[in-house]
Amino acid sequence: MQKVIRIGTRDSKLALWQANKVREKLTELGYETVIVPIKSMGDIVLDKPLYELGITGVFTKNLDIAMLNGDIDIAVHSLKDVPTALPEGIVQAAVLKRGNYNDILVLKDTEEFFGQPNGIIATGSLRRKAMWLNRYPTHKVEDLRGNVNTRLQKLEDSETWNGAVFAAAGLERLKIRPETSVDLSWMISAPGQGTVMIAALENDDYVLDACEQLNDHQTKVCVGIEREFLRLLEGGCTAPIGALAYVDARTEEINFKGVLLKKDGSKKLTVNKTAKLGSHKFLAKDCADYIINRGGKELILEDIEGESLIENKVYSTKKLSEIQKKTLPSAIGIEDSDFIKIRFNRIPAKVMKKTHENVIITSQNGAEAILNSFTKDEINFKNIFCVGRRTKKLIERRIGKVKHVAKNALKLAEYIAKETEIKEVSYFCSDLRLDVLPTYLQAHDIVVNEVEAYKTMLSPVKIADDVTGVLFYSPSGIESYLEENNTDKVAFCIGETTAVEARKHFQNVQVANMPDVESVLELVNTHFSN
Repeated sequence: MQKVIRIGTRDSKLALWQANKVREKLTELGYETVIVPIKSMGDIVLDKPLYELGITGVFTKNLDIAMLNGDIDIAVHSLKDVPTALPEGIVQAAVLKRGNYNDILVLKDTEEFFGQPNGIIATGSLRRKAMWLNRYPTHKVEDLRGNVNTRLQKLEDSETWNGAVFAAAGLERLKIRPETSVDLSWMISAPGQGTVMIAALENDDYVLDACEQLNDHQTKVCVGIEREFLRLLEGGCTAPIGALAYVDARTEEINFKGVLLKKDGSKKLTVNKTAKLGSHKFLAKDCADYIINRGGKELILEDIEGESLIENKVYSTKKLSEIQKKTLPSAIGIEDSDFIKIRFNRIPAKVMKKTHENVIITSQNGAEAILNSFTKDEINFKNIFCVGRRTKKLIERRIGKVKHVAKNALKLAEYIAKETEIKEVSYFCSDLRLDVLPTYLQAHDIVVNEVEAYKTMLSPVKIADDVTGVLFYSPSGIESYLEENNTDKVAFCIGETTAVEARKHFQNVQVANMPDVESVLELVNTHFSN
């Protein structure tokens, strides 16, 4: 009696499509088969990025166990999900002819965000994340898990993502590739991507003979090189590695390109080599050695050491320079984003036709907005009052001498009301300016003429739950933050005006000694060192 081959598979639509493709081919050869769906750990745990699960084979392990227990005869996998080291007793029985190996981006709207600094894309892949950040270092990459249908729905539902990265093969096999997708030809795919692999027990000759008839030799050669390159570099660690080998039909040469990146995309090592088909035995090793000799192992080690050293994570609601970030010890991890966007108004020319006797500027944005509309020679300011040392420095370098600088808006209002005879001021401000300064001055019979010099737009980002401290530089930054985030963190504020707003929402509010970024970073360092 002929044996019925039990085909084990995950129960997602894509996995079932692949299993049925294998079943169809075996049936054509005269074999009897049955599909046996099995849940994998990767399908059950959906609230973490795959690389944070801490184990390999999250999509294959349960199928391996079922096969070793005798519950199934073969397991059908997407080869890119299969660890390079198979469990003892299990072997690669065949690979089907490879499909589309490319990554694609499914767009939420248009491609315009490619050229903008604040794009957000989604993926659960460490490799795709690192490659995207390497190409677009100012963009954000957020986690996206689930089967392809679930991920497409999450993209559809998202109000912030510009797009999400998928394997082309998966969407094409299910015939659900959206028209709003573009090929990412620059992104080197995962080893084995686009390939369906069949695993079987090494001592099951009947099944091995059946599967051998499905094997595509050229695909086997190419994915074998890619996976050997991965094995030699990775050595059991999880690292962003891409590898692609294909045969040039004209020259009969195998073209190989590989990449290793730092997880944050800040560093990248690449290799491109060719070898004649049949003389490719050492191609994978040559390419892996090329990467290793240029610091590949050290690059992987940097990620490992960096991860293990971080004890606290903080988030800056304003972009910082790399030099500023490096003032924090390695035990404090910091991410940043501009929660406030500024757009300068075109200030009418008539505003500057008269001399402004007493001018108030409370931020560098206010000074920049004035300079965006007028040259230094066109500006008619007699007495300038400002907030913050850096605002003073900017004004004196590009506009004129500052008569008085205060630590915050309230202190400046108190000085003008109590220490001068001023009865009228011109206040160059934002559309979202605080009431504290004009309210105080008006209460002391000083006329405040406001000139809206710029607009402040909120640009919130959802930050990770393990962030324990947030750096704020303005009340508007707090307003923006609260649109997406909760208040169970320490609020590190640049000055008292910001702190007053923070205390309305946060239990733990810390205030820097001086109103500048360096003092806020020093405050963070001191807080976590105690």
